[in-house]
Amino acid sequence: MSDQTVTNPAAEAQEGEITPDTPDTVDKVENTPVENVENPAEATPGEEDQASEATSANAADLLEQIAALEAAKASLSQVVEERNSQYIRLAADFENFRKRTQREKEELELQIKCSVIADLLPVVDSFELARTHIQTETEAEEKIHRSYQGVYKQLVECLKRIGVSAMQAKGKPFDPNLHEAVLREATNEHPEGTVIEELKRGYMLGDRVLRHAMVKVAAPPEEGSASNTNPTNDVTDV
Repeated sequence: MSDQTVTNPAAEAQEGEITPDTPDTVDKVENTPVENVENPAEATPGEEDQASEATSANAADLLEQIAALEAAKASLSQVVEERNSQYIRLAADFENFRKRTQREKEELELQIKCSVIADLLPVVDSFELARTHIQTETEAEEKIHRSYQGVYKQLVECLKRIGVSAMQAKGKPFDPNLHEAVLREATNEHPEGTVIEELKRGYMLGDRVLRHAMVKVAAPPEEGSASNTNPTNDVTDV
């Protein structure tokens, strides 16, 4: 055999390899410098400033939006209040218009009714005049008299049903709102200003005068006159 050394390739390969369990491997791993290792949980000061600015900007935007919403709310509240005020005024105006129209309608109806009734009063006067002046002599005349007096009573009942009433002026104080003085008579039998005779009857519809009563009013007797003995001689026109 020669002096050359026979080498084992497998043994050389094993000598060249470093297993993880060897102390040299652990030392190499521990002594390896760590470069460019970043921790995602840790932020740089620049990033923190940017995040703070973004948060501030968002807060400012929110405050601006809140302020804009508050202003819009106040504007809408004012508009609603104005509309409510307009509605209340319109409702009040309409109610006043309705009441005024109703009053005017009632007043017009009353005026028409008064006008029609006033035109019928001369007919009533004619019936009353005939009743007091006509003297029946025969049975036929009495029958005719009762016939038209029945018509008169029917007319009077119709007037009463619609609210017409006759004034009772005789013996009452003279009232210019109800009476029209046609004659004055000096007398000491009645107080001055007393209605002593009703020449034409007056009528009322409710509390409204349809026709004033034409009356004769008592006046104080004149001294030295003959009014005490013959008061009718002192009747004069008003």
